[in-house]
Amino acid sequence: MKLSKTLKGDNGSIERLAEAEREERQVALEYIAEAWNTAEDDGIATEALAHASLFAAITSLVEHHGETAIAELIATLPDRIQAGEYSLSRSLQ
Repeated sequence: MKLSKTLKGDNGSIERLAEAEREERQVALEYIAEAWNTAEDDGIATEALAHASLFAAITSLVEHHGETAIAELIATLPDRIQAGEYSLSRSLQ
């Protein structure tokens, strides 16, 4: 599974800050997608990449925001996943 290098976001209330954040997240996603695709090309299994990525992301978020905040964020994931937020093939209407 090759990662896409595009990130779609909605408009925020503070447009300049929101745009800067979207641009930074877009660049970050491009870095991650490049590393992911390179690792896949080198034979690393998608599941191993996903596990390592989740571990790195969660530990970084906990370090910056604390265990409680990130546990609360992660508790929202089942509903968001079932709503299609993380499905690349879903169609937006």
